[in-house]
Amino acid sequence: MKQRLYFDTSIFGGIYDIEFKAETTLLFKKVTSGQIICVYSNLTESELTNAPENVRYFFENLPDDCKEKVLVTPESLQLAKTYVVEKVVGETSLSDCIHIAMATLNKVDMLVSWNFKHIVNVYRIRGYNSVNLRLGHTSLEIHSPKEIVNYENEE
Repeated sequence: MKQRLYFDTSIFGGIYDIEFKAETTLLFKKVTSGQIICVYSNLTESELTNAPENVRYFFENLPDDCKEKVLVTPESLQLAKTYVVEKVVGETSLSDCIHIAMATLNKVDMLVSWNFKHIVNVYRIRGYNSVNLRLGHTSLEIHSPKEIVNYENEE
């Protein structure tokens, strides 16, 4: 069964980052081989307009049948603002919160990110999921590509 993983913007830049390249490359091989559906949002597209040309080119040239685009909605914006109001993160991290809200509301299998400060952080994850559960949403699994690729290589 294909897993639907929400990719925040950091994942696409990871393909050209020396520190993250190996695991990001393996993750995208799973995408292009049809094992994983890359769920992304119009926020991701907007953030990528400021990315280096090679990152934008890589994203734009992923096969369409490997990707699923979701749109930011008023409900996702409200949920993201709730994370900030609940002090899971500060106001400057609203766009990170929108990614979390999009993944939550679109019921992906997990969110994948290289952002260890505001997203892939055990204390932040507990905060996001505390808000999610209190509001009647499911909890969200959040991992780095390294965790996903290493876990799957052990099977």
